[in-house]
Amino acid sequence: MEEKNENQVNIELTDDMANGVYSNLSIITHSPSEFVADFVQMMPGVPKGKVRSRVIMTPQNAKRLLEALKENVAKYEQTHGAIDSGNMSMPPMNFGTPTTQA
Repeated sequence: MEEKNENQVNIELTDDMANGVYSNLSIITHSPSEFVADFVQMMPGVPKGKVRSRVIMTPQNAKRLLEALKENVAKYEQTHGAIDSGNMSMPPMNFGTPTTQA
């Protein structure tokens, strides 16, 4: 007799989506009801980046993602050694709005 797992979820990954997108910068903003993660590709010597993907999620799912990332980074570092965070400073950002002066 075959046992059925009630908690099993089937997820479809299309060929198009399986290729993924490259991002070397992420910008995360939030409101009381949602978190927005923009994944940006910045090229060396080019002052303008391009948002390659935007993911919008509930605060609960954002927290689940945070925990999953923590767990996966820990597993990665156990296998491959500590990840060098390098220079953590952010480049200046321009979102197409007029610049202001103080």
